[in-house]
Amino acid sequence: MSSVKEQLIENLVEEEKGSQCKITIVGVGAVGMACAITVLLKDLADELALVDVDENKLKGETMDLQHGSLFFSTSKIVSGKDYKVSENSKLIIVTAGARQQEGESRLALVQRNVNIMKSIIPPIVRYSPDCKILIVSNPVDILTYVVWKISGLPATRVIGSGCNLDSARFRYLIGEKLSVHSASCHGWIIGEHGDSSVPLWSGVNIAGVPLKSLNPDLGTDSDKEQWKTVHKQVVESAYEVIKLKGYTSWAIGLSVTNLAGTILKNLRKVHPVSTLVKGLYGIKEEIFLSVPCILGRNGVSDIVKVSLNSQEEALFKKSADTLWNIQKDLEF
Repeated sequence: MSSVKEQLIENLVEEEKGSQCKITIVGVGAVGMACAITVLLKDLADELALVDVDENKLKGETMDLQHGSLFFSTSKIVSGKDYKVSENSKLIIVTAGARQQEGESRLALVQRNVNIMKSIIPPIVRYSPDCKILIVSNPVDILTYVVWKISGLPATRVIGSGCNLDSARFRYLIGEKLSVHSASCHGWIIGEHGDSSVPLWSGVNIAGVPLKSLNPDLGTDSDKEQWKTVHKQVVESAYEVIKLKGYTSWAIGLSVTNLAGTILKNLRKVHPVSTLVKGLYGIKEEIFLSVPCILGRNGVSDIVKVSLNSQEEALFKKSADTLWNIQKDLEF
């Protein structure tokens, strides 16, 4: 007796094994799942793999996504505790790590998360030697450096999500102040993804009009309109969200998917992401900080050489020093 499938379908050719564009997300916590759902809704992958040590949560999250398969175009969602499930990924998004607690700085997390990376990265690279790795776990700049060292991959293929979200928050808050959509507000935050980030007030513009040409004191202590508070809000916003709901998730998921789309579609858009900045702005150490980078299928293909004023350059170096003072004592 033939099965229903055999009676219904006559096979003509053997299907080729493997996917054309596979993404793996390591860590199925709030951030990992925000990345997963936005990646699926943006149709970025033909296969999505999820990896986590918590097998029950992993299975539950996977089933939950699979049951929604009718509503997106990714044909295959797989998961497992074993990294073999990530084999032949084009992009690996790493969100795993100890979660930032209320009132805890990103830098305080560092040694805990370095140890986690030591267990995650070697099998990832073994199964996907040609991948790009996008680090989201905090403190993202230091962990991107750590992953670069552990992985043995070129620095151009190990990318920290960095200040992509900080800059999005910055543009949103500028837009709120001016009643203009954030997409039409142009401004960059560079340096550490964290407390020592640097707002580039000299470059903030709407339709090419620099706001500093209208208010030379913009972003300084002597500014009567107190634009400086906008950057203060950017720095404090993650802490505020954590205080209110316990964690951040949606904005970072959207930001990461924005980066993933640029990389996988080879769009060559400019994003402020964490990359190796040794040799830039007088920095002599091997550290990763956010600067505007052109992203595409090869990862970071170019760095945009932004002209910083003396104050901005001093703040960028201070940001570098802040990270180096932590990074130099790391054990891994």
